[in-house]
Amino acid sequence: MPATDRWSDLMRAVAERGDRAAFTEIFDHFAPRLEAYLIRLGLDSGSAEEISQEVMITLWRKAGMFDAGKSSLSTWLYRIARNRRIDAARRQRTEPVDPQSPIILELADEMRADSAFDGQQRDDIVRNLLRDLPPEQRALVDLAFYGGLTHSEIAARTGLPLGTVKSRLRLAFARLKRALEAAGVAEAR
Repeated sequence: MPATDRWSDLMRAVAERGDRAAFTEIFDHFAPRLEAYLIRLGLDSGSAEEISQEVMITLWRKAGMFDAGKSSLSTWLYRIARNRRIDAARRQRTEPVDPQSPIILELADEMRADSAFDGQQRDDIVRNLLRDLPPEQRALVDLAFYGGLTHSEIAARTGLPLGTVKSRLRLAFARLKRALEAAGVAEAR
């Protein structure tokens, strides 16, 4: 039986019966090839492995969408891998945390606005407020400001999705701002 017919038959078995043996055979053949392809496209081995795993999960979940009349299985899988790589590259396009960013400057301005507190008192308040943040937010703030990492670097180091990193940092800033206002260190705007 030609290889293309074999792959079509295996895909049909996955789509119609959820055949794990057929899926395993497809996985064993294509996963390493997809990973090598993604590495040739410039991804590091960890990202390439992650995306190839995502492609194989897509194959399992959407096997019924494969149409052997439109493309070969390899073409279908490589197209999915290519699209996932493009999506990952788009998600990576983030700017590093900039100490000159408006939110940081606004916090700094608000902290300077109230001269009733000297620098040491203000630092103590900020340290205490940082300690009161939920641990998942505090860890990200530490990585961003004390570690100097970008959002993408934080996501890579923690294994969190980039959107999660951004939203947790945004929540942390909002919480810090409210707490500083409540403590009388910053004026409400």
